[in-house]
Amino acid sequence: MLQDQITKYTAEINAFDTTNAGELEQFRIRFLGTKGIIKDIFDEFKAVSPEEKRTLGKVLNEFKQLAEAKYQALNEVIESSSSQTENAALDLTLPGEGFEIGARHPLALVRREIIEIFNKLGFSVAEGPEIEDDWHNFSALNFPEEHPARDMQDTFFIKKGGEKGDIALRTHTSSVQVRMMEAGQPPFRALMPGRVYRNEAISARAHCFFHQVEGLYVDENVSFADLKQTLFYFVQELYGEGTKVRFRPSYFPFTEPSAEMDISCSICKGDGCQMCKQSGWVEILGCGMVDPNVLENCGIDSKKYSGFAFGMGIERIANLKFEIKDLRLFSENDVRFLKQYKTAII
Repeated sequence: MLQDQITKYTAEINAFDTTNAGELEQFRIRFLGTKGIIKDIFDEFKAVSPEEKRTLGKVLNEFKQLAEAKYQALNEVIESSSSQTENAALDLTLPGEGFEIGARHPLALVRREIIEIFNKLGFSVAEGPEIEDDWHNFSALNFPEEHPARDMQDTFFIKKGGEKGDIALRTHTSSVQVRMMEAGQPPFRALMPGRVYRNEAISARAHCFFHQVEGLYVDENVSFADLKQTLFYFVQELYGEGTKVRFRPSYFPFTEPSAEMDISCSICKGDGCQMCKQSGWVEILGCGMVDPNVLENCGIDSKKYSGFAFGMGIERIANLKFEIKDLRLFSENDVRFLKQYKTAII
């Protein structure tokens, strides 16, 4: 009889007690599982007469609720006991686990040091857009129409033609110089740090994007001697006193006269190594007096004002500073590489 089975199992449920999670799980499977006792009794209940169903239906539901309530109550006791045990095992007097300190990127370290050196000479920092039109990136800087830098092999063009001419990713931060001179009147004394883009094959010595710091000083009676002394001071501050400097004549569309500046190799001290290609000298920047045409293009009277400009690649400076031989390391985000500069606080 179903009534007798329910009475028997009710007594078993009421008598059951445990603090063991495994035993409680066995209880759940035995009574409440998909093949458990309650499921079997409900299956048998389907076959009883309608008269018996009226009597047994309520009893059977109460029996099921009793089993569920018993399981829930014992489960709460076990979980509560487990939580208290874990808290008791926690030693609050132990020191906490600290956070791992991050590292500054080597390019950020070098960029900051360059800016700090020129800040001592009164140079401020100016920034501009990385997407430029033809005027600010080329024409205002005295680039002739046939100049190779305008070719697709050197520049990432976004749009050809239009009201403002070609639109491209800037190839140098000189475009910021143009914007500064257009927006005001001398004197100007500023640095232009930022990312630039050129259509070059990526290798250990070249990349399609890199970082520059350019400088501009425009005022009355600015001479090449001012340029040389400014850069000489910069080199002594960056690489240490005794670093030798030499200027070699060169050509840039936006400066006249123009020069490239070399320093004695800071790694081999001029004796010759792989970094300086056994010459003892390393080129670090280009410079020159601002071409009068550039001043006039920006609305500045070239008969009254003169100025100098210079530009350097931050990666090149970092190569010498930290002896990094592969440019690709700067942009690969390899944590093993970046962790080396945790203590390199410049």
